Amino acid sequence: MSLIRRRFDALIIGAGGGGLRASLQLSRAEANVAVVSKVFPTRSHTVAAQGGVNAALANVLPDNWHWHMFDTVKGSDYLGDQDAIEYMCRVAPKLVYELEHYGVPFSRLDNGKIYQRAFGGQSQNFGEKQAARTCAAADRTGHAMLHALYQQNIRAKTHFFDEYFATDLIKNEEGAVLGAIVVSIQTGEAMLIEARTTLLATGGAGQIYRTNSNALINTGDGLGMVLRAGIPLQDMEFIQFHPTGIAGIGMLITEGCRGEGGYLVNGDGERFMERYAPNAKDLASRDVVSRSIYLEVKEGRGCGPNKDYVLLKLDHLGADTIMKRLPGIRQSCLTFLGIDPIETPIPVYPTAHYCMGGIPTNRKGEVVMPVKDTPEEPVPGLYAAGECACVSVHGGNRLGGNSLLDIIVFGRAAANEMIEHMKENRYRLPMNEASVEKAMDRLHRWDRKGEGETVDGLKEDLKKAMEDYCGVYRTQELLDKGVEEIGKIRDRLPNVYINDFSRTFNTARIEALELENLVEVAMCTVVSAAARQESRGAHSRVDFPKREDQQWMKHSLYFSEGDRMDYKPVRTKPLTVDSFPPKERVY
Repeated sequence: MSLIRRRFDALIIGAGGGGLRASLQLSRAEANVAVVSKVFPTRSHTVAAQGGVNAALANVLPDNWHWHMFDTVKGSDYLGDQDAIEYMCRVAPKLVYELEHYGVPFSRLDNGKIYQRAFGGQSQNFGEKQAARTCAAADRTGHAMLHALYQQNIRAKTHFFDEYFATDLIKNEEGAVLGAIVVSIQTGEAMLIEARTTLLATGGAGQIYRTNSNALINTGDGLGMVLRAGIPLQDMEFIQFHPTGIAGIGMLITEGCRGEGGYLVNGDGERFMERYAPNAKDLASRDVVSRSIYLEVKEGRGCGPNKDYVLLKLDHLGADTIMKRLPGIRQSCLTFLGIDPIETPIPVYPTAHYCMGGIPTNRKGEVVMPVKDTPEEPVPGLYAAGECACVSVHGGNRLGGNSLLDIIVFGRAAANEMIEHMKENRYRLPMNEASVEKAMDRLHRWDRKGEGETVDGLKEDLKKAMEDYCGVYRTQELLDKGVEEIGKIRDRLPNVYINDFSRTFNTARIEALELENLVEVAMCTVVSAAARQESRGAHSRVDFPKREDQQWMKHSLYFSEGDRMDYKPVRTKPLTVDSFPPKERVY
């Protein structure tokens, strides 16, 4: 059977907020755009984002973008690139108003302006007191944004390939990206989409952990694709554990609950965050709150019969506030816990949530490679945005509300750069048939039914190993053991066969391809974590408890060939303002 081939100006892989913001920009510039998504676009994981999107609108309290920048640099534990952070914070108000004009139904103040709530790590006047910067559509902000962007794309006549799975990038011998191989999940039919520009917007990889807040689709597909293309991943040791997942389940309870005035208590009924963050308390940054909950439980002050969680109290807020500002959270608690937060506190515990690292890019969204004697050079024709990318605006720890901002800002920036690239490169490069054959050979390796290890079995072993050896707190002994165990799991991949016929063969084959991506991302994460011998942001080493700027204020780069590590400097020079030098990070 001959391979189906389609041609477009731009290929967007992933239909979350980053992908749809980019495709909208491109379609409005009259580019011929293909968006490939393994789920229907409005089921992309952006739909699960609850709390809001950050922008210094100053609708509730005084604010400006420079304070937002300070908070983001500080929140990143000074690993964020300050030029990209300045760009993101400066443009944020404009892009939030743009979302409003696209039809996002933001919650409103009595004066008609966009409602803004307090979130962790926000401050006025460079750390003096709490800010209110997070623009919210109740507790369904991501849902509202995704639906508005999808509708705008339909209006702009963007071409969608729904329920298609991207397997491999196609490159020529000079390293330029020419498109990708994608597979119909329904029929199993493969297709080559040739494109002058390709954007990866495939989201995160939370499914490497057993307890996580991510959808089942978050399997690090874009991350696996770039590793197989010989491109490194950056800062993958920095995995954010959200402090308030539903205990035992992992489903997210938004930081907006604490922004509205909710607070955490331990088994003694004590507001313990006053001990760990005396100023910010429950609105300290996520890594601080997660570690605090972990320590309370470890030291025997947890709640419940096994003392293995803490409680998030909202009952004092009153029914009106909860029904108006947190309706989705109330419904989740009723559905999954059988409790009503209007009356009963919510049992919570940290859950794997967000990957600060990813595909290395510059602030234009271009994927960049380290080249000898130069800091980095763009990979021709390849771009990335959103959680799969590492700009890096989040550094060692992301602030709540900055992820929805990240996807909008850099989805748009990448699209603008793609438009410029197409103006300067009007003709397509010849297709590299050898690269196509290599990608098809890998795809056909999973055309196998038989007896052996199962996809589900190996996946469960992988998730357990990551939870056991690369969690909230880490040591060299644990991480080295993790590298060993994930290596054994990787060695078992060739023994996996598709032998669960309760699924269709095509669906089972997609799950096998996802597993391959998960294994590669897990190995990258644990190797990077074992190499970084300091504590910074979400990377907490018991054996190296301090941040070591002299040696470790640098970005890590992991190459899959030989599990090799390299490093590159942090961009500490902003675009127009003075830089923020590293300081002790306290809340």
